[in-house]
Amino acid sequence: MKNRYFTSESVTEGHPDKVCDRISDNILNEILKQDPDARVACETCVNTGLVVLMGEITTTAKVHFEQIVRETIADIGYDKEEYGFSAQTAKILLSIDRQSADIAMGVDRALEVKEGTAEEELGAGDQGMMFGYATNETPELMPFAIAMAHKLARRLTTVRKEGIIPYLRPDGKTQVTVIYDEENRPVGIDAVVVSAQHDPEVEIDMLRRDIREHVIDVIIPRDMVNEETKYFINPTGRFVIGGPAGDSGLTGRKIIVDSYGGSAAHGGGAFSGKDCTKVDRSASYFARYMAKNIVAAGLADRCEIQLSYAIGVAEPMSVEVNTFGTGKPLTKDIHEIIREHFDMRPSAIIKKLQLRRPIYEDVSAYGHFGRDDLNLPWEATDATETLKGYLKN
Repeated sequence: MKNRYFTSESVTEGHPDKVCDRISDNILNEILKQDPDARVACETCVNTGLVVLMGEITTTAKVHFEQIVRETIADIGYDKEEYGFSAQTAKILLSIDRQSADIAMGVDRALEVKEGTAEEELGAGDQGMMFGYATNETPELMPFAIAMAHKLARRLTTVRKEGIIPYLRPDGKTQVTVIYDEENRPVGIDAVVVSAQHDPEVEIDMLRRDIREHVIDVIIPRDMVNEETKYFINPTGRFVIGGPAGDSGLTGRKIIVDSYGGSAAHGGGAFSGKDCTKVDRSASYFARYMAKNIVAAGLADRCEIQLSYAIGVAEPMSVEVNTFGTGKPLTKDIHEIIREHFDMRPSAIIKKLQLRRPIYEDVSAYGHFGRDDLNLPWEATDATETLKGYLKN
């Protein structure tokens, strides 16, 4: 089999969709500080000079929505009117209601409680399927392409905020194409794409030199590139108009960026702005936790786990595991192992991962998984020693 090529992208926190994710998760964080049991489904839409905040929120918290929106926009870096979108002048519209009573009654008391087969238990906040994935091709057990794309995007923001490249503006995108050998190992990088928003007077040649020196060469491992690696830095030649002034944004529109860069399946549900009773978020985190521990324990080189739920029901409808032929000889079937050691009911997930805390702002950009810069509970590998016991000698 010949080498194959796989591409993943990332975006900075100034991308219009990520502005929305950050606002939605900051609203969630503020509510959880005051009311950990709140029900939150908060979505944001942005365009030139406009922010629309909408959703269903049931809480005792007193939230200054407009203040949070403006502080978030300013922290991202949209603090000048010349950007076409600024914290000081953006118009903010609110359309917030309470969670539907029809949904709440299923979440508050699971079907198992109503049938007398379980004690007090939360039901899943919606139906659907969620996926978790891990692979041993990087230390953080993430696909190499999305790991590199995220690190480039984070570096773009760092050099802007620290003044290393002072003429950059908040919006930006990155993309990395990785070469895999016949044994599915990343062996090189075929192409790197970086598009960075900038001030209008900047010469393109200087921008390309600075991005190459201070972003790409700092992040991309030297042993993964050679004279044939291609670099595309602001390939259109100009990227002045960006952020919400250049394109509308919406919460939850970067689900592949948020997860595994297309290397694994996705159930279609977004994460940001949702409290932990929404299994779109919490079960996706737990599926990652299980998959990562399986790979970290050496039970497989790659692992993808699918969970599915019915609204108002605590136990998952199905649990499916795929190790892509990389599974190691085990003393038990891997499905049995997972069922024995991981409780996949929403209440158990919330308790295990301590999800009723304001920990979501930092994952609203640069990925929810593989974040070695954060101490995220779903990235822990505390089950590996137990799982290693199932490996055959």
